[in-house]
Amino acid sequence: MKTLSVIDTPLHIGKSIELYGWVETKRDHRKIVFLDIRDRTGIVQVIGDERMKSLTPESVVLIKGLVKKRPEKLINPKIPTGEIEIEAQEFEVLSAANALPMPIDSDGYEIDEEVRLKYRYLDLRRKRMARNMRLRSQSVHFIRSFLMNHDFIEVDTPILTKATPEGARDFLVPSRLQKGSFYALPQSPQQYKQLLMVAGIERYFQIARCFRDEDPRADRAYGEFTQLDLEMSFVTQKDIMQLTEELFTKMILELFPDKKISQSPWPRLNHADAMKKYGTDKPDLRKDKKDPNELAFAWTIDFPLFTEQSEEDYFHGSGKSKFAPSHHMFTAPHPDDIKLLDTDPGKVRGQQHDLVLNGYEVGGGSIRIHDPAIQKKIFELIGFSEKQKGQFSHMLEAFTYGVPPHGGIAPGIDRLLMAILGEPSLREIIPFPATSGGKTSIMSAPSPATDAQLEELGISVTEK
Repeated sequence: MKTLSVIDTPLHIGKSIELYGWVETKRDHRKIVFLDIRDRTGIVQVIGDERMKSLTPESVVLIKGLVKKRPEKLINPKIPTGEIEIEAQEFEVLSAANALPMPIDSDGYEIDEEVRLKYRYLDLRRKRMARNMRLRSQSVHFIRSFLMNHDFIEVDTPILTKATPEGARDFLVPSRLQKGSFYALPQSPQQYKQLLMVAGIERYFQIARCFRDEDPRADRAYGEFTQLDLEMSFVTQKDIMQLTEELFTKMILELFPDKKISQSPWPRLNHADAMKKYGTDKPDLRKDKKDPNELAFAWTIDFPLFTEQSEEDYFHGSGKSKFAPSHHMFTAPHPDDIKLLDTDPGKVRGQQHDLVLNGYEVGGGSIRIHDPAIQKKIFELIGFSEKQKGQFSHMLEAFTYGVPPHGGIAPGIDRLLMAILGEPSLREIIPFPATSGGKTSIMSAPSPATDAQLEELGISVTEK
């Protein structure tokens, strides 16, 4: 007797098989019971007797039975297994299910999100969420294969790293061995990937976990998210955009065949022109915004290198300068504008490129500064103190040993898939997201540390 997945059952008509799965539905017809059994590959109809009346929906069962062809008039063309059914000869309840705290037979949008996230392991059983998880996995696999075929090297960078003023609040991790000192979880692998260019890797990528203590919203997850991190040496901005276009155009063609890219090559929008015409630097360029299958990609370029900085600016400020980085402090100025750094910094353009899809910024990147003198100049213009400059001494020193011109991009995988699939929130794409209040419901995190843990770390907590 052969153990099968649901999708393979039509290939074994007339044979006895074993099938593991969940009871999706049960229909009681007196002496006959009809079950829909589900596994990761689909559903199939099982016919049993009165012994199966006690089965509850979502129980896990083992079915032993005969695969039979359905009568012509009973064929279900809506499912791949619709031409067959399984006549149960034996069954075993491997795990009985209680009544579920929420229905899982709908798309789930109508259910309170707090409930869905508390029972996420059930929420992921619904058809739409299972599809999202599968497409997420397939997308990451496609990205890896594409980049490996283009001679990129995948490199892991540290999760425990150093706190530096890069634009968002860091998550700090106390050190037990160096009491009073703290690691930071990386906001991105920005500095490491630039150091990899110094190392001569030339073509690097990583499916990177990034951590930022930012307020959540529909298109931004609280705490952590996943991005494709990509960096190349000896390239122009045009090279980076062309590679990115090729990657995602081919990915959509293969994995999302119902989706149609509205314009190719993707439009290049000057930042100033986009703001004047659309009032935003991430315009929705779809021809028909009611068409869920239309994908309107675009690039926004020629951003100002700096924005005005208020004295209350939490990260870059200290009130010593009116300038803050428009992108980040490693973005290279436009070659034609370098002289303006000394005379009129506000007019300097940055070599920044933002990837836009259907009104969302789904990725950002730039050509980086590789001249330590220019990097020091940028630090001065944004008002860094000597102590803040010292936090980047490792990069400034590395740049004195021969660094190639380089640049890259970091598309957010969660946000990109949210836009492609037309989902209303990033939390529909992330397997176990935090709630809008910043809590991981399943694990009830964050939670207080014990006194023993705090003592070992040399930390005391003051209650207000």
